[in-house]
Amino acid sequence: MLNSKFIGNKIVEARKKKQFSQADLATKIAISPQAVGKWERGESLPDITTLNRLAELLEVDLNYFSESFSDQNPVVESTDEPKVISEPTSPTRRKGFEGNWDMSQGNWKDVDFSGLKNLKEKFSSSNIYNCGFREADLSDLLIAKNNVEKCDFSNSDWRNSKVQFSNLEDNAFQQASLVDSTFSKCNMSNCNFQGADFSGAEFFEVNLEKSTFENAIWNFTSFKNSNISGAVFSGKIEDCHFEKCSFYNVKFENAVLINTFFKYNQRMKKVAFVNCKADSLTYAFLKSNQANMEGVEVIG
Repeated sequence: MLNSKFIGNKIVEARKKKQFSQADLATKIAISPQAVGKWERGESLPDITTLNRLAELLEVDLNYFSESFSDQNPVVESTDEPKVISEPTSPTRRKGFEGNWDMSQGNWKDVDFSGLKNLKEKFSSSNIYNCGFREADLSDLLIAKNNVEKCDFSNSDWRNSKVQFSNLEDNAFQQASLVDSTFSKCNMSNCNFQGADFSGAEFFEVNLEKSTFENAIWNFTSFKNSNISGAVFSGKIEDCHFEKCSFYNVKFENAVLINTFFKYNQRMKKVAFVNCKADSLTYAFLKSNQANMEGVEVIG
């Protein structure tokens, strides 16, 4: 996890080398000297936008604030010549957290981690609430035993990640890439997956109740022993697998189902099909699950 005491010490070190007082630094970033004092004592952490601004003002690389920083980019010593301070980094030009950041075993609330990358397996056993992870790189991670709620993962990359034993309730995954990711024994209820890419993703014993999937991409996606009650599926659903899942109050609307497998699912009689099409094989699987085939046209 991020070490607030370590970052506070790094701020003190760089500030003194620039010959800034706490009041000087506070004025330059438009906050109170008391807030700077809390950072330096390790009582609080600046958010990513402010950390970027601090890096610019103190003329250090952002990685300077990481414990893995090797001091290859040392703090620039102050000279008699005035330094030109650039304008604050805007949210659209945010550099993001780089370096080997450790998000494990932490408690995070109301922090913007947009652009986060290079976690290198360090994202487990944390409590994370109302944080921003837009465009974050969470690919190739083993993520386990986290409690993550009301966070924004829009446009984030979860490619090839394995997520286990975690509560991921009420989060936004709009336009996120979940390609070839695996979720097992997780609660992902009431999440927004609008436009997300589920190609090759696998869900085992996952609760997805009341989540939304508008315009999501379904290709070689697998659901086993999972709860997808209340979901609405649309668009093309191809080479997917639904086995031993709960389908209570599920709707397929304007969907085309191709080569998709249904076996031993529950509540299939309650599934609504509205203006849907299915190839003959998928149609047979649905019928064998006792689905009401009104609203499904056979194609191919």
